[in-house]
Amino acid sequence: MAEPTVRLSGIVLASLMFQHVNSDSDVEGLVLGESRFEEQVTISDSQPDHIHIEETYSIQKHIACSTPNTLYSSAGDVNMDALQKMLADNKQDSVIGWYRQRRNTEQQMTFREKLIHENLKSALSNPHMIFLLLTPSTLTPPGSTHRTEYSAFISRSRRFMNLSVLVNNLGLLEQLAYWKVSAPCSAAGYSLTMRKHGSRFFSSDGLLKEVSEVNRMNDSLQVELQKACTEVEESERLVEALQVEVSALRRRLRKEQSEAVKGTDSFSLPEQKNNLLLQEAIRALLGCSPLFCTQTLTVQAFPVPDQDVSTATQPNSVDCCRKRPRESQPEREWKRRRSEC
Repeated sequence: MAEPTVRLSGIVLASLMFQHVNSDSDVEGLVLGESRFEEQVTISDSQPDHIHIEETYSIQKHIACSTPNTLYSSAGDVNMDALQKMLADNKQDSVIGWYRQRRNTEQQMTFREKLIHENLKSALSNPHMIFLLLTPSTLTPPGSTHRTEYSAFISRSRRFMNLSVLVNNLGLLEQLAYWKVSAPCSAAGYSLTMRKHGSRFFSSDGLLKEVSEVNRMNDSLQVELQKACTEVEESERLVEALQVEVSALRRRLRKEQSEAVKGTDSFSLPEQKNNLLLQEAIRALLGCSPLFCTQTLTVQAFPVPDQDVSTATQPNSVDCCRKRPRESQPEREWKRRRSEC
């Protein structure tokens, strides 16, 4: 048998908290709803049948007492007149437990609360009564922030055990979690309306007709999503393979370029250097050659001195390299007369 579970909506929980905040003292009352016991049988060929019982308590609303200690006396005995007055139009079978709110206390049942709980079980003839405990506390001194902890208890053989409390609209829910919660209204008109128009919206198994359509659409979307994921995975693997090939080709190209550079450096011709001793020997032996004695003249027919090859820097040069001296005026006239004869 599985552990019992208490379910309530966020609206009911918020209503309980709001009622306690607006009260100057502790608050207590009755909780109404429905208790459900579902039996699930697992059949297996290799093992014996496994029977799983799911016990769920659905809290649908609450009825607060006008003042504390109204349902019971100082000794813990239940006041049936006050109980019937509180229920009014509500059926006694709809009571699944009671609750209490205490400020700045721990999440534990007191001895008095345990005694009252056992007396309520006997008075209402309900062995599956639950007790809901809320303990608000102030976090900041000005009282602007409050914290409320809640827990549920149930007694089995006079031993109280803590139950898990699930709020329907808080956190992630399993599929059809809201549908498991019973409707908060059990009036005759509501039941008649549901029987009259329920066939238009609900299937034979009690589920909405659109739910099956949505489930089929969800399955098809999952299949398409799986295909897209497979294609993306294959494309990524192909891209990785191409990147490996490109990296290998780049390394090969860099290696070939480095080898080509080394080959050109080894076969390059040595740099030509001028032989100064050979140049000086040629100038000493062939200094009188016309190839070495040519001069550059200016526009006025004056020789331009050569800066590179100077007679001062060549002591072994021959006198024929020098220019012929100018002739005197009498010699020039004598030559002219001789040419006229």
